[in-house]
Amino acid sequence: MSELSARIEITNPTGLHARPAVKLTKLAKTVPAAAVQVALAEAGPWIDAKSVVKVMAMKAARGTAMHFRASGEQAQVAIDALVDLVRRDFDEGHAGADATT
Repeated sequence: MSELSARIEITNPTGLHARPAVKLTKLAKTVPAAAVQVALAEAGPWIDAKSVVKVMAMKAARGTAMHFRASGEQAQVAIDALVDLVRRDFDEGHAGADATT
């Protein structure tokens, strides 16, 4: 199966801190039939989106572009869910942004 990707800007005022990182990894883990990676640049480095330690180490600030890529049977489900989570500011009550896929 081919690899899918998406890009979205972080609009959460405090960026990708601990709470959003945990939410992102928990969500990625709910899609077992997809290998999901995240990066702060299209060229990488890419990390496993299901690793909370690695995602928290990204320390992405507001305005940073997050890049997702996924492969496997549920790749589209994973991409859609993760982009939606970032768009919703990780459910922390802030206005979202538009994604470009």
